[in-house]
Amino acid sequence: MERIIGTYEGEQPGHLLICTAGLHGNELAGIKALQYVFKMLEVEHITNPDFHFHGRIVGLAGNLGAMAAGKRFLNQDMNRMWMPDNVERIRNSPPQLLGAEERELRDIIHHLETEFHHLPDAPIVVMDIHTTTAEGGIFCIATEDPESVRVASELHAPVILGMLDGIRGTTMHYFRRQVIPRDITAFAFEAGQHEDPKSVNRAIAAVIACMRALDMIDPEHVESVHDRVLIDYAKGLPRIAELIQAYQIQDETTFEILPGFQNFQPVSKGQLIAYDAGQEIRALDDGLILMPRYQKQGDDGYFLLKVLVD
Repeated sequence: MERIIGTYEGEQPGHLLICTAGLHGNELAGIKALQYVFKMLEVEHITNPDFHFHGRIVGLAGNLGAMAAGKRFLNQDMNRMWMPDNVERIRNSPPQLLGAEERELRDIIHHLETEFHHLPDAPIVVMDIHTTTAEGGIFCIATEDPESVRVASELHAPVILGMLDGIRGTTMHYFRRQVIPRDITAFAFEAGQHEDPKSVNRAIAAVIACMRALDMIDPEHVESVHDRVLIDYAKGLPRIAELIQAYQIQDETTFEILPGFQNFQPVSKGQLIAYDAGQEIRALDDGLILMPRYQKQGDDGYFLLKVLVD
């Protein structure tokens, strides 16, 4: 696996769309999806002479070392390291003084800066593709930026607001600070469960829907099957929801979430959710559970949502 999954640039000006995948090494659906998207773009003009592409799309692979090891991360969660002061420290440190994920992040920053300079006038969108340990639905995480919400809404998946208040150090936190003097829109797409092969199909459909939302491809060139993949899996889920609780694990060695929870499953106030450091952990309110942690690594136990728009 190489850092650059692929690049494709049209003859017409447009957005710079940067898709990151595999920031968690056990989440490979986004990698496979982007590989397919770039192959599809390369041959589209052969089968469709009227196809025109506006702008540039770049696919970047995240934690290569963790991918090779089949783990979420080796030493540090790469999607919790993007605090501006931490990124600046890593950028200015000799590689031999950095840890495994720090060296990976340093290399990703180098590629990002190269892309930013390649199209100095293009509006930038960063789409971060993930999967979850639990079954039960797709969703987008948007920032408070209206353009982030708009683009995320075009993916036929629930849009979750306020998530950045419950976690820290993600790519979205970093890019919403406008780290360069350019407009940057950031959002994340969760394609489904890690090992579900259909998560790849949903990630493919989401990237295509994103390109259409940014006018990089014409709507008439998008097959309806891609929309149907997303619409079918999001059936019955809320259109917009908001974070009301983010449970941070106290003791990773003893944390145990009760079996059987799925994304967007309703839970009641006071319902037993997990055990942590010898204590019972109960829901603070009625809501929908999101991303219950059924893996050994990571500090996020679960999230609780309230529905804003059905």
